[in-house]
Amino acid sequence: MIEKQHLINRFVSYVTVDTESDPTSESTPSTAKQWDLANALVEELKSIGMQEVSIDENAYIMATLPSNSAKKLPIIGFISHFDTSPDFTGANVKPQIIENYDGSDIILDKEQNIVLSPAYFEDLLLYKGQTLITTDGNTLLGADDKAGITEIISAMEYLINHPEIEHGTIKVGFTPDEEIGRGAHKFDVKKFGADWAYTMDGSQVGELEYENFNAAGAIVTVKGKIVHPGYAKGKMINSMYIATEFINLLPQFETPEHTEGREGFFHLQNIIGAVEETKLQYIIRDHDRSHFEARKNVISKLVEDLNTQYGRDVISIEIKDQYFNMREKIEPVMHILDIAEKAMIEANIKPLVKPIRGGTDGSQLSYMGLPCPNIFAGGHNFHGRYEYVPVESMQKAIEVIVNIAQLVARQ
Repeated sequence: MIEKQHLINRFVSYVTVDTESDPTSESTPSTAKQWDLANALVEELKSIGMQEVSIDENAYIMATLPSNSAKKLPIIGFISHFDTSPDFTGANVKPQIIENYDGSDIILDKEQNIVLSPAYFEDLLLYKGQTLITTDGNTLLGADDKAGITEIISAMEYLINHPEIEHGTIKVGFTPDEEIGRGAHKFDVKKFGADWAYTMDGSQVGELEYENFNAAGAIVTVKGKIVHPGYAKGKMINSMYIATEFINLLPQFETPEHTEGREGFFHLQNIIGAVEETKLQYIIRDHDRSHFEARKNVISKLVEDLNTQYGRDVISIEIKDQYFNMREKIEPVMHILDIAEKAMIEANIKPLVKPIRGGTDGSQLSYMGLPCPNIFAGGHNFHGRYEYVPVESMQKAIEVIVNIAQLVARQ
């Protein structure tokens, strides 16, 4: 459908631009460097022939592929984000291309003995004989979600170059700051103008998702008192010890490494500590809304209990909801999921309908009036040095986008 080297070149040109977002920033986008790729994407959309290409003051990009059908058809959209996770560096990404992968260990960094091995990441064996794009072991790759952007732009380019394929109006949207839970906060749904959309932000081939976590972020601040350690008896309060106590009081097995499926968790993302003050950054996740609310109550009650125990306000918490499970917004319009399933089947892909153990712009957009299930983008092991994407998976995602456009036109 799209020539492989052309696809590789496009993807590599995106991932080598550092677009890491910053949860501590209050600007949009949260980092100035996101503009570098955003502006380049605008020019590329124009160059392939997209219409109504725009970028606003917050770096939200929109473009239109006009209908070539005489029929009155629904307007559909495809959305991806161009920021990368702050969990692991996205600076100086040096992709490695592994042709005709043979199923053996992939040496990412020989000097540091960083190895991408199917003995640990067994999904690698699904892609024997294919072309993999990996990291060099020292950064993330950025397939989340630059693979999605690559696929959307490539699919639009294909439709433009093949006007014999009937389709309705298609909208394209690219957002900043999805990785810090703000990707849809300033998305103009009315301007976008689609009846529904799909985020291209899932993992392995076949993933199709219309359920996601309810999500919140929590900042726990512990206050201590610094005194010269030689004269500290009865006076020093070490905030790091209290923070450790707090961490150990949360349910030990309700963490990401002990949960799966629809099971929720508390995840300690970051610690900044000194005697006088320690800050703990948590994310709280659960698919069930009542369980989600209960988790927020548990962590808040723990703060109250510790303050009671110490007889003073030594610890405080700030909790902010980030997004909610989009299932209740998709269920009334399940035909949009049916179309995506059929598009996959026509591409000889077995649909894997399952809940997202994460979030996506689509969850927030669904609550903003734009139903938006999530489709695979093809990458694996996001947010870390072992991230990779098979080129053939990106090609399949492009085929699914084109098939969706055709199916909507045929209905």
